[in-house]
Amino acid sequence: MKSVLFVSNGHGETAIAARIARETEKLSELRCDHIALVGDAGHSPALHDVGPRRKMPSGGMVAMGNVRNLARDIAAGLAPLTFAQWRFLARSGRDYSAVVAVGDSFALFMALRASVPVIFVGTAKSVYVAPYGRFEERLIRRAAAAFVRDAATVQRLEAHGIRASDANVMADLGVAEHPRRPSSAGDSIVAIFPGSRDDAYDQAAFLLAVLAGAQKLRPGVHGVLSVAPGLTAERFADALQRAGFEVIPRGVPMEPFSVCAEGNEIARAWAGEIGAAIAVAQLLLGQAGTANEAAAAAGVPVIAFEGGGWYRRRQVALLGGALRVLPRDVQSGAREVAALLEDERERMSMARIGRERLGAPGAARRIAEEIVRRCA
Repeated sequence: MKSVLFVSNGHGETAIAARIARETEKLSELRCDHIALVGDAGHSPALHDVGPRRKMPSGGMVAMGNVRNLARDIAAGLAPLTFAQWRFLARSGRDYSAVVAVGDSFALFMALRASVPVIFVGTAKSVYVAPYGRFEERLIRRAAAAFVRDAATVQRLEAHGIRASDANVMADLGVAEHPRRPSSAGDSIVAIFPGSRDDAYDQAAFLLAVLAGAQKLRPGVHGVLSVAPGLTAERFADALQRAGFEVIPRGVPMEPFSVCAEGNEIARAWAGEIGAAIAVAQLLLGQAGTANEAAAAAGVPVIAFEGGGWYRRRQVALLGGALRVLPRDVQSGAREVAALLEDERERMSMARIGRERLGAPGAARRIAEEIVRRCA
């Protein structure tokens, strides 16, 4: 059986790789292996984890001059890990018909070491926030095929003599592949995406406090708390109980517990696809990266809160009016959530902007078709 190797360097990038792999499985019998340059596993049955990997403190957030995160990763063994991954790619390239680099130019740089055709899926850069630089363009020229976030970035690359296609898989992440969706006890559903890193447990407590306040102002508001792969429902439950919430086990693997405040259920946990949570939501409260963008692509307005540093500033530039970033205050946040749920016209405007900025679903399929063609 022929095989293709996915190389990703971030939690969101791994989710994108898994989505492309699932489409590849539908088209062929290719085995989809995966090496995570960041993180400890792919958490998807479509990806077979291979090669050296280790969870880093930053979770991959070392770009844009983030010296503190980089120093933490180096102290945790980033250098020997990267060298081991470099050797693995050089040694195992002959085992694959193609390599798919998902992420930024570093993922592409590492993937090129395999010395087989490389397909680049660029998720990090866009002319809306930061165009590819000269060194990055030199790497992209070496790829057998390149897919980037949007048409404007394609135009810039093509003006420099680089062939590329626009294909933003984040738009596919907001589409549930399976019919199972979260249950709800309310009529205005707010998806809660606290992120996929270790601070997600504390972020969830803050976001649910905002939601509890919004429920007081607008009865009928109810939340779906997303439990990202790699995080545990048990740690969420512990963190929420410490924050003063009542956590009630539900005995359902996909919906492990309910969260109550002052005797009222405000949210249910959801351990299924993020696309299923997005599909039932009128609004998203998110401190996430990829999940926020997937929601915007699906036409769900996004509210985030200050504290995301350079990454949140980058997300604001990418999503424009589809995203609101609010001060980190529970009461004012609750008022904003309630007001936006009342304002259908504003939600429709934010939805339109999100769809325009992120593009239509179908990118994963187009990339999968290119993978299958290269591996034929």
